[in-house]
Amino acid sequence: MEVKQTIIVRKDLDMGAGKLAAQCAHASVLSFLEAQRVDKDIARQWLDSGQKKIVLKVEDEDSLKKLYEAFKFKKIPCALINDAGLTQLPPGTTTTLGIGPWDSAAIDQFTGKLKLM
Repeated sequence: MEVKQTIIVRKDLDMGAGKLAAQCAHASVLSFLEAQRVDKDIARQWLDSGQKKIVLKVEDEDSLKKLYEAFKFKKIPCALINDAGLTQLPPGTTTTLGIGPWDSAAIDQFTGKLKLM
C-alpha cells in the first residue's frame, strides 16, 4: 500500500507565502498526530518512506469543510486548521485541511480531481 499525506488549501484567502507555509505545517503536524493515534503502523510507514506529501487547492471554505466531513465519515485521519488571527487573518478563519498519512487510493477518492497548489 502506498501511503501519503495531503494538504488542502483555500485559494480564496489572500495569505502571504509565510502564512501559507505555516498553515500547511499546522495541517501536516496535526493530521500526522491524528493518523498516529488511529494507526501507528501507517504513521511509521509514512515516516520511513520519505513522508510523501501533496498540496492541493479548493475554491473556498465550504469546499474545504465538505471534504473534511467526507474524510471524517470514512474515518480517515484528518485535521481542519483554523487560524488564531494573530497576523493576516481574522481569528477562527478556516485555512487548510491535513489528511493522513493514509492509503493514497483512499485519499484520492475525494481529492483526485483537485488541482495542485
